Amino acid sequence: MAVPPLAASLSDAVSAALATAGVFEVAPRIRRSQHADFQADGVLASAGALRRDPRALAAEVAAALPTGDRLAAASVAGPGFVNLDLTDGALLDQLAARLADPRLGVGTPESGVTTVVDYSQPNVAKEMHVGHLRSTIIGDALVRTLEHLGGDVIRRNHLGDWGTQFGMLIQRLVEHPEPPASMGRLLEIYRTAQAQFEADPAFADRARQRVVALQSGDRATVAVWRELVDESERYFTEVYDRLGVRLTPADAVGESAYNAALPGIADELERAGIAVISDGALCVFADFSSTPLIVRKSDGGFGYAATDLAALRQRVGDLHADRLLYVVDARQSLHFRLVFAAATRAGWLQATVSATHVAFGSVLGRDGRPFRTRSGGTIRLIDLLTDAVDRARTVVAAKNPDLTGAALDERAQAVGIGAVKYADLATGRSRDYVYDPDRMLALTGDTGVYLQYAHARIRSILARAGSARTQVDATAPLHAAERALILDLDGFAETLSEVVASYEPHRLCAYLHRLAQTFTAFYDQCPVLRATGPTRTNRLALCHLTGDTLHTGLTLLGIEAPDQL
Repeated sequence: MAVPPLAASLSDAVSAALATAGVFEVAPRIRRSQHADFQADGVLASAGALRRDPRALAAEVAAALPTGDRLAAASVAGPGFVNLDLTDGALLDQLAARLADPRLGVGTPESGVTTVVDYSQPNVAKEMHVGHLRSTIIGDALVRTLEHLGGDVIRRNHLGDWGTQFGMLIQRLVEHPEPPASMGRLLEIYRTAQAQFEADPAFADRARQRVVALQSGDRATVAVWRELVDESERYFTEVYDRLGVRLTPADAVGESAYNAALPGIADELERAGIAVISDGALCVFADFSSTPLIVRKSDGGFGYAATDLAALRQRVGDLHADRLLYVVDARQSLHFRLVFAAATRAGWLQATVSATHVAFGSVLGRDGRPFRTRSGGTIRLIDLLTDAVDRARTVVAAKNPDLTGAALDERAQAVGIGAVKYADLATGRSRDYVYDPDRMLALTGDTGVYLQYAHARIRSILARAGSARTQVDATAPLHAAERALILDLDGFAETLSEVVASYEPHRLCAYLHRLAQTFTAFYDQCPVLRATGPTRTNRLALCHLTGDTLHTGLTLLGIEAPDQL
């Protein structure tokens, strides 16, 4: 069982002290404070309800708190807060417990919870571009964190592999056969087909007939479509491997997988009176929007609203999901509100299942506009990653002039991809952010490179010390910087819980950056290699635990943490 954080044990003590002062059924909030180790809230609200003086009640609570082996002091602060300072022994006991725990104090609160995470969502026969970046890495970080907390996570890459555009593309390939094409070549063929579709009515009719043939399962048409899907999946795997995310072809479920279910979806909604005919289309109207959810178009075809409804029903009914997460950009907010509302009315989304649109902002260029090439085109994701790794190679080579060849390439890959991921994840997901590779690759500041170097520095210290894991000596006095580091290390589990509660990986980024800064202050003020006796033992223990926490945290973000950089 994971060792509870210090705040949890303090909460129990403060609750007991509140009861002694006549306040019951109050869950005090224990948080870090600049003026003490922790500060307890809850007295102010209780005093108001009891019509008592807040400071007087806070004084009663402070007096009722037992000081001694664990609690050094309890005092009143401000209008009715209680400041709490722990003994050195209590902090060292917590350090020892964390050091002995391979999970670093992190429990498994997600055990028994099944979450389906829908993320990345590229289109078959089209190259991934910068617009796919955020969904892919935010989704990957959430998957990793949920799994680390014991959850059963089902990854879903909802591929766009169906629709009119495939009729155009397949018809072009049928009329102008060529060897299996790369993704770049498929884009050229698609553009040619689209131009022909718009200029040649006869071709347009043949392309529409090809869509019907695809939907009806015509063997020759499906064979060409299958080749497009296979080539796309090979390409997607190459990008995901380069980016270091866990998506595989087994996680991909295209829109085509739900095609057979769409007529039933429409009929069920119509029979229940949830969907009605409007201007020839079958629509679901919601009281919060004048825009309906179009389940079936006026021409009888189905769009992605119907597909999303079918996917949701399958994920709840067949996969038994307790939680559905859709990591999709913020522009789709209304769409998902409408989908969730329709599914709730239909009974497919029960009260026991949560569905959340994990919305995110855009990647911008330095001009504050959507990030594009100089000619105004969309930037290919693979080009962005290649550029980041090339720039990182320069940074790493400058830091390590003797490093060459495969070793240099490996480190450049870790630094470059890590820099791209961290810059994205460190930004609150609802916000836009500016893609600035020079800032991302800085060795100082809030960057992935800074955290990677902090981790590598700690591993170097431990290597020079020749130190295996050591026992903590709970009798040694603590320096203020050691106390601060222990308190920061103690907050790791709570941070991961906050990430899951809000679906915001930037909270983990902020924690790791603060931890690295606190370690730097500790190392500057507290010699490690020159220390002796119990002091050296405890400082090496702090190095071990900080290094392990940084490594685990970066891994949960999908960022490599090499021992050397």
